[in-house]
Amino acid sequence: MIIITVWKSDNQYRGFSFEGHAEYRPYGEDIVCAAVSALALNAANSIESLTDDFFEQELSEDGGYLKMIFPDEVGEKTSLLMDSLVLGIRSIQEEYGNEYLNLTFKEV
Repeated sequence: MIIITVWKSDNQYRGFSFEGHAEYRPYGEDIVCAAVSALALNAANSIESLTDDFFEQELSEDGGYLKMIFPDEVGEKTSLLMDSLVLGIRSIQEEYGNEYLNLTFKEV
């Protein structure tokens, strides 16, 4: 299962993490894992390339873990990119079920 955590404070995004694998299908055939990975990496790359917001990032070398923390308040672009990320994750979760993805919001 992929555990996805989104941190917010006063309705502002503070970060997110993705950990684990969906195990929907065998390695190399897992479309759920591939879709979630694409969304997560695209969000991280888009925030880095298209915004001026500062972040701290951790990424495992063997895959299965990504974490981004926003120590400062984020701008409108990052908020929109985060909204898009959450929308994409929810869509995958609705299509494939809760046994492959666990999306949690935590107030910090």
